[in-house]
Amino acid sequence: MKNQILEVLERNGRQTVEQIAVMTGRSMEEIGACMDEMEKEGIIIGYNAIINWKKTDKELVQALIEVKVKPQKKDGFDKVAERIYRHPEVKDCYLMSGGFDLTVVVEGMTMNEVNNFVAEKLAPIEFVEGTATHFVMKRYKDKGFIFESNKSDEREKIVL
Repeated sequence: MKNQILEVLERNGRQTVEQIAVMTGRSMEEIGACMDEMEKEGIIIGYNAIINWKKTDKELVQALIEVKVKPQKKDGFDKVAERIYRHPEVKDCYLMSGGFDLTVVVEGMTMNEVNNFVAEKLAPIEFVEGTATHFVMKRYKDKGFIFESNKSDEREKIVL
């Protein structure tokens, strides 16, 4: 039942307990209790809207930053990652495999604001050995949602 609820919420976090109960064939009481339990256990951490900021008057710059870190003896990457993700500019932080260690997603009002974050707050952190910043130019799809699609019908027209 937990996975069913989570899958419904992942697609649309605005579903009500009643709607989820109907979709899963369970009672509202079962769904409500299960959701409360998952929130207490930290399985459900929060509920977010996915916003297309390009359609608003708010200017927003997003960057993905590759961060090379020297792991610490006892804590590995965890303490450095925590120092990074505690900054309000940081929206996401992931431990990666491959050529760098962390991917940090940062948002700011301007490219210069993001640049200042990297130069003044991120790069000087002890054990950060290097960064590479990539600015997001356009979002096509985020968390399974398509932002702008070509809705024209591409089927061939048949004339009788």
